[in-house]
Amino acid sequence: MNVFYNAEGIGDTLLVYIADIDKEKRSFEKKGNVVRIFEEGTNKTAGYNISQFSEYESLQKQGQVTLTEEFVDKLNQILEGEGYSEKLEVDLSPKFVVGHVVSKEKHPDADKLSVCQVDVKTETLQIVCGAPNVEEGQKVVVAKAGAVMPSGLVIKDAELRGVASSGMICSAKELNLPDAPQEKGILVLEASREVGEAFQS
Repeated sequence: MNVFYNAEGIGDTLLVYIADIDKEKRSFEKKGNVVRIFEEGTNKTAGYNISQFSEYESLQKQGQVTLTEEFVDKLNQILEGEGYSEKLEVDLSPKFVVGHVVSKEKHPDADKLSVCQVDVKTETLQIVCGAPNVEEGQKVVVAKAGAVMPSGLVIKDAELRGVASSGMICSAKELNLPDAPQEKGILVLEASREVGEAFQS
């Protein structure tokens, strides 16, 4: 789940993104200040738009909202108050973490892609990577599924040329780090970095 707020750009509305749905089957349900976006047929919730949000909570930051248990509880109170029974659940673990490239193999159907197994402590992720400098043994920055890049891109589980990929190995430029090199290539961290720790840009 990701939450966004931009009073200057879109007005006093909080956007709650939960999941992708078929846009052809997208439908809406409005109760009070809350609009639920869902998929017809499956009734799967894609998200909620909460208008007049400043009446519930004051947010100073524009853009992605950092989620806490208290904030999610507040959102659930708002939904319940407007007549919705669904409870929001959120994974509050860090989405940008230090990973260790355990193995790297050539993609079976793309010369410039590699299939990497990356240990992030809690699990080993398979990530398809197009960087020319990725190598086995490196410590790297991994954007896990659900991470929001500085560009606004939301990282999702995907399939690249027929191979499943979960997450992204990041470059300094993609992380919007100061003095990031312009040439293509992932950011390689010091070998002393601890696998699984949160990466702070």
